[in-house]
Amino acid sequence: MSQITSPLPPDKQKVTGEALQGALIDLLDLSLIGKQAHWNLIGRNFRSLHLQLDEIVALARTGADTVAERAVALGVNPDGRASTVARDTQIPQLSPGYIEDGKVVDAFTEILGSTISRMRERVGATEEADPVTQDLLIAITQDLEKQHWMIQAQR
Repeated sequence: MSQITSPLPPDKQKVTGEALQGALIDLLDLSLIGKQAHWNLIGRNFRSLHLQLDEIVALARTGADTVAERAVALGVNPDGRASTVARDTQIPQLSPGYIEDGKVVDAFTEILGSTISRMRERVGATEEADPVTQDLLIAITQDLEKQHWMIQAQR
């Protein structure tokens, strides 16, 4: 059985792999929580928020695929299994059932803010270890920050 080898030295591969795995967990859970809110949303701003949650989910799913493929390209196996996401997520979880639009705005302002904070830490960690991965993480963080601004503006 062949194996993908890394163009990075082992120490830089480790730092980069950890950053990518953390980003993968955040993005996968963000996509799941986004859909949970999307399905259970109620309130006056239902339509616009319902559509924005779809944008957040699409961004998270695309980003997750990008970081997972980058990990494999570096010889690191990504782990996006449901059990891994459930065990390792740092994203605050929503309560089950209907959730009012104002509570969704507050929750996603917090969720996106904490996700962005962790993504910025990963950007810093990969600056020297792998600037290519850093660039990828910067682009995803930029998109998350745009969604954070747009959802926070609805407060």
